[in-house]
Formats: sequence, C-alpha cells, structure tokens
Amino acid sequence: MSRDDRPDPWWRNGVIYQIYVRSFQDSNGDGIGDLPGITSRLDYIHWLGIEAIWLTPFYRSPMQDFGYDVTDHCAVAPEYGTLGDFDRLVRSAHERGIKVVVDFVPNHTSSDHEWFCESRSSRANAKRDWYIWADSKPDGSPPNNWRGQGSRAVDGGAWVFDDVTGQWYLASFSPSQPDLNWSHADVQKAMLDVLDFWFARGVDGVRIDMVDFLGKDRQLRGEAPLPPGADARDYFISARHQRNRPETLDYIRLMRGVADRHDGRVLIGEMFYFLPLDRFATYHGNGELLDLAMNFRLTFAPLEARAIADWVDSYDSALAAAGAWPNYCVGNHDTARVGRHGEATARLVVMLLLTLRGTPFLYYGDEIGLPEVDVPPERQRDRLSADPNNPRSRDGGRTPMQWTDQPNAGFCPAEVEPWLPLAPDWPKRNVAAESTDERSILELTRRLVALRRATPAVQSGDFSLVAGVPDACLAFRRDHLTSGILVVLNFGDLPLEMPEDLRLGGMIIAATGCDRVGERVDRSLRLRAREGIVIDARPQQADDRSSSERLGVILAGPPLRSR
Repeated sequence: MSRDDRPDPWWRNGVIYQIYVRSFQDSNGDGIGDLPGITSRLDYIHWLGIEAIWLTPFYRSPMQDFGYDVTDHCAVAPEYGTLGDFDRLVRSAHERGIKVVVDFVPNHTSSDHEWFCESRSSRANAKRDWYIWADSKPDGSPPNNWRGQGSRAVDGGAWVFDDVTGQWYLASFSPSQPDLNWSHADVQKAMLDVLDFWFARGVDGVRIDMVDFLGKDRQLRGEAPLPPGADARDYFISARHQRNRPETLDYIRLMRGVADRHDGRVLIGEMFYFLPLDRFATYHGNGELLDLAMNFRLTFAPLEARAIADWVDSYDSALAAAGAWPNYCVGNHDTARVGRHGEATARLVVMLLLTLRGTPFLYYGDEIGLPEVDVPPERQRDRLSADPNNPRSRDGGRTPMQWTDQPNAGFCPAEVEPWLPLAPDWPKRNVAAESTDERSILELTRRLVALRRATPAVQSGDFSLVAGVPDACLAFRRDHLTSGILVVLNFGDLPLEMPEDLRLGGMIIAATGCDRVGERVDRSLRLRAREGIVIDARPQQADDRSSSERLGVILAGPPLRSR
C-alpha cells in the first residue's frame, strides 16, 4: 500500500502529550522522575484522552544537558530505569491505546561518548571524521564565523579548540556536545541503526532534535556578514552553511526509509521556529520527509487576537499549499510555561491549541495550569544558568508534576527532596483536586480533548477565520461534512458583545469557565473578559438534539482511578 492510499494516520487526529521524564513521577524515591513512574501514571493519561506520549531523552548521559548529551543512544540512563522498564512502558501504553514517541538526538553527542573520545584521541583515528574538525585560521582564530547557541552566538562561537590534537571541533550547542558529521557514511549508518533499534522495540515514532542542523557545508564556508543591528535570530534565519542545508533533506529521506520499513512510524522534526514559512514547509516534502515540522510560533507570539489570527492563517495556508499537515504547541521543556500568563489566559490558550486545524502538542502540567516556577539560584540545575555571559534558566518550566495534596505533591516521597522545587500552589493545584472540580482547567482540558476525539470537524475539518469581530476577539470555524464548530476567544481584559450580523447560532459545548456549557446561542453573544467558547454549529445548522448528543459525549468520562 502506498503512503497516499493509507487512511489518515493517528498523529493527525489525536493529542501528543510531552513528558519531561525527569519531572513526571519518581518511582524509587530518589527525587527524580523515571520510566516506571510514567508507567504508573498511564491510567491518568488514558483518562485525559491522550493519543500519544512523547518522552524527552532517557538515554545514558552525563546529564550536563539532561539527556540531550548522549553517551549511548541505545541504553537507558540508570536513574531512569532499564531497557526492561522501557519495554514495559511501551507495552502498557499500547494496551491502553496510547502511542509512544521518543526523542532522537542525531546532530551531536556528549563529549564523553566513546565515539568522540576516539575521534579526539588522534588525527589518524578511524573515527576522526565522525565529527567536524578544522584548523585555525592563520591568525589563530576559529575556522569560520559559525555561531553557537545562547551566549556563544558570536562569530566563531560554535568552535572549541582541542589541545590534544591542536584543532577545533564544531559544537553548535555547547562545548560538551560536539556535532556529528552526517556527510560521513558510517555516521549515517550508526544513527540509522539507532532509529531501527527503537522502532524494533515498538516505539511509534521519533521527535528529531534540531533536525535543521544536520547538514553542514563541507568547505566550512563562513556565513554572510549581518547588517548593523542584526541579532542571533537574524543569523540563524539567514544561515546557509551551518544549518538549513539542502543535504539535510537527503538525511531526512534516509530516516524516512527506516520509518517506512516499520509501517510508516511518525517523524517529527524540531527546527528553528522563526524560519520563513516557505522554507519551513520544504521539510515536509509533500509527505515524503517529515510528517510534522514542529511549530513553536504560538509559544512566542504575543497573546493578542490579531497577531494570532494573522500567524495561524498564514501558516495554515502555507502548509495546505505544500500538502503538509500543521501542528501547534504553546510550551515545551525549553520555554517558559503558558501558566505564567495566569489561569484565565492559560485556559484561552489551551482552548485555542486543542481546536485549531493540526496536531496539538500538550506539555505536561499545562492541563492543570502549572505555572512557571521561580527557582532560586541555589536550586537551579539547567546548564544555561551557569553561563557567565548570559545566565538564564529553563528550570522554571521543568518542575515536578503535581499529583496530590500530599507532601511533594505525590511526585516523590515526603522525606525526599525533589530534583527541582514544586510550584508554591501545589496543595491546591494538583491532579487529585482538579479532577473532582467540574470547573477546573484540568476538566476543561479533558473536555476539549474529548471534543476533538468525538468531532470530525475538529480532527480534520477546514479552518476559516471569522471576519468582522471586535479587535480583541479571535473567531474561527472548523467545518466538516457532518460536523462544524465555531470557536470564539476574547483575549481582551473587558467583556465584549459580538455583532449580531455574524448570525451566530448553536449550542455552547465548551467554555473556558466550564459554566456555560449547554447554553443556546441565538444571534447575540456576550463574552466575559478572557473567556472563550465553542459552539456546535454544523454547516446545516445543528439542531438541539444532535448538539445535546455531542455534548453528552464530551461531558461523559470515566472517573480518574486513584493510584
């Protein structure tokens, strides 16, 4: 069966839930989340209605970058468990109908990886060219002006001088994360074997870390000088030799071949989120490259109705023209949590995320409104917090999941200090409390996920903006042959009245406050400040009976089984 003849794949219709493994559930009392801990919480994930979980790296690593610095791609780090624990997690997830996606880190390894230890041991070593080495310029400066991430985003900052062999090695992210040389056939084979290893163990797909970095100019040509006033963002958008190389698409095709040998496992790619849309779309290759190129723009966009509408409309149109499927996320382990905006706004953003056309990525804890935590300097663990040139910490968005009102919120035993501190409001903001509160953000999230599962219009329907709404309002329709919804979101701090000539009509089947559900809308509609609603409005005008049936499906749900 060709790819074009297959039915819609699972990743188009469901919600993918990102789990930061270290912070989800500690099972052995060391204050660190682990794989058995995730397995113990699968009933919760199933209750929430999640289609797939995406696990951040759990591979053997010195943990300088908490798993994105890998020393063995096919081994589990001892603090996270064993391969047997991983197999049990996959098996248990599949028994509940939950897919498993794992992180794949192909651009770089840890400097402690045996491959790199061999590579730096001698210029004559067989693995020397597995990494990218170069001589100094005549004046002793780095080989070119390629930039590293963060405070190393200065000319030449991507290079690290090695006293052992007297050359520089490329390390685009940190000196402890040297870049692999993907133009080397043995590197390609080794990394494709890693993919094959995890697919054979039953994973349903991979999220490819920083995929747009894989191709490097073999001549090591420098990037063009930037105009005055340009910043690091401008550099990474304009880069043509350090990243965004055409050969990167060839490397993705190799991964696609491995995925297709395993029944078309999903390939999700992370890349620089401010790339122009036409270049962003090329990574999909009309279904022959990535299935999803991760879209982070809503994470950084101003939470204003017009700005969101303009971006979503442009993005949706660009991907539709390229034959690609959109996706959205509003937070992840590298960014500040959406909860930093307050719960009312967080509810609006969750409603937006779960009703747009495309695959939604939900970051663990966002469903309970977990806030960005102010982690004191003495408790910070992120490697970026120790950077003397540009100290910042991602720890505030990586704090432990809050499960109960018991000590340490049920994440780890009371007598154990969790690896990062909890949010101060954990006694009230936790899964146990919110799962019994019909108006909690957790209940809102569960209802919206159920709406998605029950409504073809939300899964795969067309997207169209509604014109003529007040400036603070974002309104759009999702229409399918048999179902249709209208989403209306007030991002303003004041109530607003929708114009009657929009001819609104139907039953409210979801509301950010969970208190207007079942209300009939007949032309006029008033929204409170920071309120959003979803109206059941089929193309042929839903009648009350069909709306009520749909509402019953959305509101129904099994009780959350206690652990």
